[in-house]
Amino acid sequence: MDPVVSAVLLGFLLGLQHATDPDHLVAVATIVTRERRFAAGARVGLLWGIGHTLTLAIAGMIVVALGRNVPGRVATGLELLVAAMLVTLGVLRLREVIRGILVVAPGARVADHHHGAREVVHAHHGAAHVHPSTALLAAWRDEARRVGLRALLVGAVHGMAGTAAVALLVLTTLHTVSAAAVYLIVFGIGTLAGMTALTAAMAYPVAQLARLRRMREAMAVVSGLAAIVFGCWYAVRVV
Repeated sequence: MDPVVSAVLLGFLLGLQHATDPDHLVAVATIVTRERRFAAGARVGLLWGIGHTLTLAIAGMIVVALGRNVPGRVATGLELLVAAMLVTLGVLRLREVIRGILVVAPGARVADHHHGAREVVHAHHGAAHVHPSTALLAAWRDEARRVGLRALLVGAVHGMAGTAAVALLVLTTLHTVSAAAVYLIVFGIGTLAGMTALTAAMAYPVAQLARLRRMREAMAVVSGLAAIVFGCWYAVRVV
């Protein structure tokens, strides 16, 4: 088999494996556990993968085109940025719990259902059936956009941090810019596919458990603390 073809196939498999790195899963978990629907949770993985692929491909191509490895100090700085980001995600997640964002008022129950072809969010207060205002619905949509942007940015930071190792592998196996570009793109696609699949698998049980308020709070606390602890450990390991 042609060496370039072999390298590309290997790149896809390595991309799938790369998605399972602990720092990736911990970061995504803090975002996925905010979602109460399977589709929204799975979208987090897709956006994370897009952000990761874009920055990895762009930065990796620059490194390959220059024919040089990423300086050690730069690589260490990017890894520390990932650690800081994990701690920040954990703190934000815990702050949401403290502020009561996930807590529903006593006697109220929020649910999703269908009215004809439209999905509508509503609340039950005793026997009353109350629909939120347009302003509240707009606020929820804005929150969904912020979650998507957060997933995209988190993936982008991980992509930058992974440039050093991936570019080094490319430089030692492929000697043309075009072959390196194909490898980086396929590696990114493999990572995107792997993270989307893993997040979708994570999103289903999360969506089921999120129906219970106490479970939502528990998942928020656990994911937040895990991100903080892992981020601190990651920083110590890098230094």
